Amino acid sequence: MRIAVSSDMDEPVARLLVDELRRRGHTVMAYGALRAGDRKDWAWSAESAARDLAEGRADQAVVCCWTGTGASIAANKVPGVRAALCADAYSADGARKWNDANALALSLRLTSEPLLREILDAWFAGAPSGEDDDRANVAHLEEIR
Repeated sequence: MRIAVSSDMDEPVARLLVDELRRRGHTVMAYGALRAGDRKDWAWSAESAARDLAEGRADQAVVCCWTGTGASIAANKVPGVRAALCADAYSADGARKWNDANALALSLRLTSEPLLREILDAWFAGAPSGEDDDRANVAHLEEIR
């Protein structure tokens, strides 16, 4: 899978994220502080990853900033991106299941190495719900302007 990853800071957990995704066999396109010459700010770096996702160059995205909030807000401004800020595996599973999230937002401050692996396990094991009400909610997101 092609995954666009952004971070506004070159923190150990951001580097671990890139390494872990590659170890799992994914192709990583890095942005922000993870790529020389990029603008590092959270709004710009998250937008770059989100645009890769929305324009089909990536299958999913992971956007990071100190709290994860700014990166998720920036990513969600890009049409077609459903970024979910997840601080635990349960939230990651639910975001995939109920929200058909295609972008994971992470906090560089709160995400430890073991927690990162748990979140990624849940994220990649999760799948969108086939329930009519869940699908209707996700479809309605495209109508909200």
